[in-house]
Amino acid sequence: MGVTRRVFLQAATAAGVAGVVGLGEAAAAASAAAASAPGDVVGKVTVGYQGWFACPGDGAPINGWWHWARNWGQAPSPSNSSIVAWPDVREYPATYRTAFPALGNGQPAALFSSYDQATVDLHFRWMKQYGIDTAALQRFNPTGGEGPTRDAMAGKVRSAAESQGVKFYVMYDVSDWLTMQSDIKTDWTTKMRAHTASPAYARQNGRPVVCIWGFGFNDNQRPFTPAACLDVVNWFKAQGCYVIGGVPTWWRTGDRDSRPGFADVYHAFDMLSPWMVGRIGNAGDADNFYNVATVPDLAECTARGIDYQPCVLPGGVGDRQRAHGDFMWRQFWNMARAGVPSVYVSMFDEYNEGNQIAKTAESQAWIPAGSGLLGLDEDGTACSSDYYLRLTGDGGRMLKGQAPVTPVRPTVPMPGGTTPPPVPVDLALRRPTSESGHTQAYGSGNAVDGDPNSYWESVNNAFPQWLQTDLGSVYAVRRIVLSVPLPAAWGARTQTVEVQGSTDGTAFTRLLAPAGYRFDPASGNSATIALPAAPGVRYLRLVFTANTGWPAGQVAELQVWEN
Repeated sequence: MGVTRRVFLQAATAAGVAGVVGLGEAAAAASAAAASAPGDVVGKVTVGYQGWFACPGDGAPINGWWHWARNWGQAPSPSNSSIVAWPDVREYPATYRTAFPALGNGQPAALFSSYDQATVDLHFRWMKQYGIDTAALQRFNPTGGEGPTRDAMAGKVRSAAESQGVKFYVMYDVSDWLTMQSDIKTDWTTKMRAHTASPAYARQNGRPVVCIWGFGFNDNQRPFTPAACLDVVNWFKAQGCYVIGGVPTWWRTGDRDSRPGFADVYHAFDMLSPWMVGRIGNAGDADNFYNVATVPDLAECTARGIDYQPCVLPGGVGDRQRAHGDFMWRQFWNMARAGVPSVYVSMFDEYNEGNQIAKTAESQAWIPAGSGLLGLDEDGTACSSDYYLRLTGDGGRMLKGQAPVTPVRPTVPMPGGTTPPPVPVDLALRRPTSESGHTQAYGSGNAVDGDPNSYWESVNNAFPQWLQTDLGSVYAVRRIVLSVPLPAAWGARTQTVEVQGSTDGTAFTRLLAPAGYRFDPASGNSATIALPAAPGVRYLRLVFTANTGWPAGQVAELQVWEN
């Protein structure tokens, strides 16, 4: 995608909020009836799901840092990044080490891959846990180099939706897809339609749901004629589909972000979902749009027998729009008081634009040092990483009549108080070290300096060798993470390591017998050593007896954790 939805749409924000039409809540209530009965999208909370992040070594055909970096062939770093918010990856079974500096708490800066089935399963488990009903899988032009990876992602989403009890459907984004009119039909019949056989595939009014985002937008990325667009909408309806239109904000008036002459296209859809990202940035904007867009849009849709699914967005983290949830809640409240039965939350995992609701770094402790990225506490209010998932769940309950309609946000930023939970600390970071010896300038201090590219290398060709750190106090150590530098020149290797501990630095006992630990660039060149429950230690010693990649012990980062 050349230009994001957000970049284009921000250009029309000023025009969009001009002029408030004073329509009261009585008028809103009179037009609140949905055209269709509740189904998998009507009366439900739907989230947009990108599923477009990949990492080298995850097995994805695209074989690169897809959407994490501007240059997908190089690891993400402060100078090679395409995200504006950092995910909280503590629950992911697999992560991939980047070239960003360590997090503020000393942990390695690692990212997830959407191509790992365990990642998609986790995302859909969160959806189920937090009351999200349906996911709209974003599908861009699948005829290019990204196609095989996108095809596989559709299968992974299907599997996760089935296993977690969440509905899903295909949402085509026609941006920059100039051969869309014929390609989209072929893609549906030869690939995507097969997924409608899944019990998890969303249906509305008994028909499989398909969304087409981008018809009618007044920009160069979507230069389609009304006739071409109407042909596609009617073709999908003839296939027995319930068709949602992701349409311009001003679809009803046919101006500003909407091309003129598209009224017949808009009216042909079964459901309309006007885009809102980049349109509003604070509660005042949201209130204005309640009057100038939401209420009249709903009335127009109801009069024409079209279902209505407006957007709700959390706000950009980097733009400081979120106001610790007040901005998003204001939109939910406006939808509820207008009688809107269905919403589309934009988006679940959009870390590139910063409007994601999936778990996000709470504070600088969970963000790479010096990256310039902001945490959810950017306005001074501590928020849990799952706060916007919880907020979405509460907003959905209000829309469904399961909770009172209130302008006062019931969701607390931090469950159980306003005090954030303790941040895990790398006990070895910048602590004193000692060693059996080292070669050249690769001394033991390099292993605890927080720099993933500096390293300790023992005397060569003289096993056994050891590396030791003084934690300063006695701790119940449960986990050790070792790494070697990430550059490709450091190929895969296995080092044999024994773990010893001491409380006085003199008498050491074996905590773990010698074992081989693999370091592979494809998985971040790191290895985790889990320790059994044992008496506390202050001095931790690693004894190296073999290395398949070099005749010495090698450690770029030695991290020690209590959990």
